[in-house]
Amino acid sequence: MMIKIGLFCAAGFSTGMLVNNMKIAAEKRNLEVEVEAYPQAKLCDCVEEMDVALLGPQVSYTFDESEAICKDCDVPLAVIPMQDYGIFDGDKVLNLALSISKKKVSVTGGE
Repeated sequence: MMIKIGLFCAAGFSTGMLVNNMKIAAEKRNLEVEVEAYPQAKLCDCVEEMDVALLGPQVSYTFDESEAICKDCDVPLAVIPMQDYGIFDGDKVLNLALSISKKKVSVTGGE
């Protein structure tokens, strides 16, 4: 089963490197994940398609508003730790997403 992860930041641009690193981390583990970046202002438009939503630390002030939107769609939400975001640590942020996901991720290939 694929897990769709949305990263929401100020404009949707600054998370591009982190998205790429998360995709690389997932590939190395043969995990089926889809990761995309969006501006936080688009959360209400995109959340229904997500399995997990993560906020960039620069928009953590929107957590209460974002959590209300996510709860309506039963999507778990977390804030990416500043240190992991700052060094684009795809492994740690992927682990965060997987740890709060209500879905189990599938392993691809490997047979």
